[in-house]
Amino acid sequence: MASSFCHSFTAPLSSSRQGTILACPSSSGGGYLRQNYSARTHPFSRARLRAFQRCPPLRLPATSGKLSVRCAAVRTIVQSEFAGQVLGSEIPVLVDFVADWCGPCRLISPIIEWASQEYNGRLKVVKIDHDANPKLIEEYKVYGLPTLILFKNGQEVPESRREGVITKIKLKEYLDSLLSSTNVV
Repeated sequence: MASSFCHSFTAPLSSSRQGTILACPSSSGGGYLRQNYSARTHPFSRARLRAFQRCPPLRLPATSGKLSVRCAAVRTIVQSEFAGQVLGSEIPVLVDFVADWCGPCRLISPIIEWASQEYNGRLKVVKIDHDANPKLIEEYKVYGLPTLILFKNGQEVPESRREGVITKIKLKEYLDSLLSSTNVV
């Protein structure tokens, strides 16, 4: 899907297949293409290359400081607090393993905050930073981010582990089924 600052090109991948390349220009991308490829050695046509070069570069808004995945309603804990906040909790605890550099973690952060407010009193939600807590990451075998794990009575609830992005609707279904299951009661 191309927008006003992106163009798609159909390029042969092998003798029998073709693929579409979606390209967004940078400040020097068009110059690189112009200097290193000619129309006869590369599948880009000269007209498409010129159209690509005329596109304005993609400008992202400046951020002030480091991007953060911390939420107001969800507390970020460290390894020393894990035993008391998670394993010692009287109510189920949803642990969200995240990292500041993780795009999908930032994407679901508002959804996790919503869950913390929606299930207030029935469920505690905490976040654990992947980079600051390597022993917990290793102990709970967190291989992908974000990872959600539900703990009840100091133990991981079987079948509760979920990796990757999740929508608000799917998270609600996931939590409702876990909280109503016999494993959690």
